[in-house]
Amino acid sequence: MNISKRTFTLGLAAALLTASAVQAQTALDDVMKAKEIKIAIPTDFPPYGFVGTDLKPQGLDIDMANYIAAKLGVKVELLPVTTANRIAYLQTKKADLVISTLGKNPDREKVIDFTIAYSPFFIAVFGPKTIVVKSPADLAGKSISVTRGSVDDAELTKVAPPSTELRRFEDNNSTISAFAAGQTQLVATSAQVAGNLMARSPQLGTEYKFVLKDSPNFIGVGKGEDKMRLKINDILADAKKSGDIDKMAMKWLGRPAGDLPLN
Repeated sequence: MNISKRTFTLGLAAALLTASAVQAQTALDDVMKAKEIKIAIPTDFPPYGFVGTDLKPQGLDIDMANYIAAKLGVKVELLPVTTANRIAYLQTKKADLVISTLGKNPDREKVIDFTIAYSPFFIAVFGPKTIVVKSPADLAGKSISVTRGSVDDAELTKVAPPSTELRRFEDNNSTISAFAAGQTQLVATSAQVAGNLMARSPQLGTEYKFVLKDSPNFIGVGKGEDKMRLKINDILADAKKSGDIDKMAMKWLGRPAGDLPLN
């Protein structure tokens, strides 16, 4: 191949790659054209997302979804998802964003992109006061419920001794219900969910045992959708600066969001 042909071939390849990249980043344009955004949200994870007495979704994640739609000037369609299928909704373009207590990790970053963090979150092991558990080593020989495919599951699996009985459930309601019903001795979940459990079922004597991971929540965006990601980042940065994010955290978590990672 002579130089001129090689130059033309390389130029054509570069043009195709550029066109492909531009074509791939259509999510924001599509949303603005349709004047509607589809956002995947949880309905089984209070106080982030749950169904209220009026049978409508409510919670911090729902407030954030509505907030983003308002800032974009579009209507919002809320799509209830589970921990197991929320990323698939984004990958198959059933949803434009995922706002569903989504933690960031290397495996997820291979298939979707993330905005800056929008709310605090930490995961821990909880159980009755009658069981002494102060560290991962104390999980040996004990049963513990956890939601399959969640960050809770990944972090618990890392530290649990081989003799720990990990009982995995498909959604957070099932995970909590199993513990509350005495099917497991312990539960791995967020401090917020455990707090709701303690308030709702004080007879269980549930208490905090030890932290598994500090894991702020991020908004999931389609892979390569930089225009959408950067636009949402701008909205979140302004919301943090104005105090709107802290107001949401105070409303649903009882404390300000505090310092959140910017990447």
